[in-house]
Amino acid sequence: MTALRIVLLGKNGQVGAALQPRLASLGNLSAHDRTTCDLGDIDQLRAVIRAARPGLIVNAAAYTAVDKAETERDLCHRINAVAPGILAEEAKAAGAWLIHYSTDYVFDGTKPSPYTEDDATAPLNAYGRAKLSGEQAIISATPDHTILRVSWVYGAPGTNFATTILRLAGEREELRIVADQCGAPTSADLIADMTTDLARRFILSGAEHRNAARGRFHLAPSGHTSWHRYAIELVREARRQNWPLTLSEEDIVAITTEQYPTPAARPRNSVLDTAKLRRLLGFDPPPWQASLKDFISRLYPLQRKGH
Repeated sequence: MTALRIVLLGKNGQVGAALQPRLASLGNLSAHDRTTCDLGDIDQLRAVIRAARPGLIVNAAAYTAVDKAETERDLCHRINAVAPGILAEEAKAAGAWLIHYSTDYVFDGTKPSPYTEDDATAPLNAYGRAKLSGEQAIISATPDHTILRVSWVYGAPGTNFATTILRLAGEREELRIVADQCGAPTSADLIADMTTDLARRFILSGAEHRNAARGRFHLAPSGHTSWHRYAIELVREARRQNWPLTLSEEDIVAITTEQYPTPAARPRNSVLDTAKLRRLLGFDPPPWQASLKDFISRLYPLQRKGH
């Protein structure tokens, strides 16, 4: 039997780096970064997919500079809205399944409880609008898709809230962190594990199982927190692991969204209801705190080397 051909886009990003070894266990993996497949170059994108003739496409590439997107709207739209639609078209032509990642930023954050997949969308910023357009383009182009909405993603590669807080905690004597925005810090490893489990058990296990994996799903760990409490937990765990920090958790000051203005508005509530995905996979994801210990222990050697 011919091995499944898989295309991964965004291989060096937070989620892509975590996905690479896991997807490689499912078949013949062709992994790309911006140098070999730029989502802003539609002709190159089509050519890469057609040459690979994949059975599964996983798109972990995106424009993620949320504030910068307010002034680079065309580029953000091309990568986050147009490119996913092209991927979906090429997936349908190749008979491939498409897994794509979206965001909590498709919501406005005014709902007092966790958001379900069926809740009305109302993005507050250019990034969220582009990601929502990408979802819609995929749905219009092919039925064979899985869209996974994720939030507050962190991983060792690149820059994110977790790596930034840990760096600043070794440089400053006080941090002022927003306390009135809530979400679930989600490790790239958890996303990669659940994606791979979903692909192996449903998408790749025969046509009779695929329908269960079709559509939108919310992927997040159990529980939720604020940016402020998240920062405290990061510093607390780093201290447990003997990081040389210049501040303690008592030095992390809670502030309001209004006290920390940003070019792009953020939703106050980014908590995602994961019941649909939990029912499908048959287990509850771990608490959001569970992944921090391992993440911090793996990050420390990289920090010491200056990476």
